[in-house]
Amino acid sequence: MPKRAKSKPTRKLKTYQTSLGFYDQAIAAPSMKAALEAWGASSNLFHQGAAKETDDPDIVAATLAKPGIVLRRPVGSDGPFTESAELPTDLAEDDSRPKRKLAKRPAKTAKKTVKTAKKPSRKLDDHAARKAAAAFEKEERRREAERRKEEAARAKDRARRDKAVAAAEAALDKARREHEARTEEIEAARAALDDRTVAEETRWDKQRKTLEQALRRARE
Repeated sequence: MPKRAKSKPTRKLKTYQTSLGFYDQAIAAPSMKAALEAWGASSNLFHQGAAKETDDPDIVAATLAKPGIVLRRPVGSDGPFTESAELPTDLAEDDSRPKRKLAKRPAKTAKKTVKTAKKPSRKLDDHAARKAAAAFEKEERRREAERRKEEAARAKDRARRDKAVAAAEAALDKARREHEARTEEIEAARAALDDRTVAEETRWDKQRKTLEQALRRARE
């Protein structure tokens, strides 16, 4: 019996976060490289300290619910990450309203600090992790199919343009050859006409001299 092909192991997803422009962005991806590609980053944001892996339970849950899809929220906010986030509401206000110093707030009490402490991380079970990783790979395949489709369309456009250029160049070359052939014919006809003109001038000169001599004799 033929050996059965081994299935590719599903990669475990991690949640990565960065800030680009007006948005915080997060994604569930198997590696930093995959996250950078999804963000469309032209440099390594992780080495620059502009991106990081996060274990915030809310962000992890949101990204694993839509693996491979970049989620956003207004930069600097603590709201939920979604596929379509609005611009920060204070962008226009910053330029229009006068600057004022903020009054110092009293330090929070230890009791309140304990009350608002960060929630413990929620660990996802293996089934949920495998499901999220499979969804990420499905999204990757969809994006790859879209890229191949776009590349095929661009290749088709290039082939069409190349064919049109080749046809135009061939037509130009043919017209140039026809023009050169006709020019040669005209030049040949012109040379023949020049020869006829010279011959006629020679014949006329000889005839004129003979007739002028006859005229002089007749007058004597």
